[in-house]
Amino acid sequence: MAEKSSIFDMIGPVMIGPSSSHTAGVVRIARAAIRILGAVPTEAVVTFYNSFARTYEGHGSDRAIVAGLLGYAPDDIRIRTAFEHAEAAGLRYTFQSVGNASTMHPNTIRLNLLDGATGHRVEVIGQSRGGGVIRIVEVDGFSADFSASLHTLIIDADDVPGSIAFIASVIAHDDCNIATMFVSRKGKNDAARQFIEIDSSTKPLTLEYLRNLSWVHRITYIPTLE
Repeated sequence: MAEKSSIFDMIGPVMIGPSSSHTAGVVRIARAAIRILGAVPTEAVVTFYNSFARTYEGHGSDRAIVAGLLGYAPDDIRIRTAFEHAEAAGLRYTFQSVGNASTMHPNTIRLNLLDGATGHRVEVIGQSRGGGVIRIVEVDGFSADFSASLHTLIIDADDVPGSIAFIASVIAHDDCNIATMFVSRKGKNDAARQFIEIDSSTKPLTLEYLRNLSWVHRITYIPTLE
């Protein structure tokens, strides 16, 4: 039986143009990144790679990334005037481009973000796959693989035996179904980071319990993107 297509598959996401890859996908990468940071950044260094490096100005990806960093949705008309809104919000940004990064997806963006209020920094690498679909493939040097289309937990923890199974069990007892799990670590028995996509939101009590485990250092919860 042929796979059924949705209206989204046929006409794409509701968005401000000109293209789902160069606008909607770019906005979504930025929106995922600020949720990882936990705030609208005060400073951002944005690097466009490959196809994006050649077209980001003409296709409006520069405005789209700034709009996403401000938290705007892909269909927000303020995307067209994002630079003015960034200035009013105190967001300082720099654009860079790398036109020939052969190991990277054609539509790749690296975001280095700073929350000036807390001093917290993150580095996020995302890919725009078309149709507004994105993949986050690296966070702070840890390999990742999640879409931000589901609720996502990012857990920084020591690489202790049984930690993955234990966290999965805690999530299961919260009646949350794990859709995907990607684990990255610096080395054996070193720092590890788990990226867990789940089908529903977790209870605050569950997150608080996990945060209080002695071998868990940080938990970031990212609600599903619109």
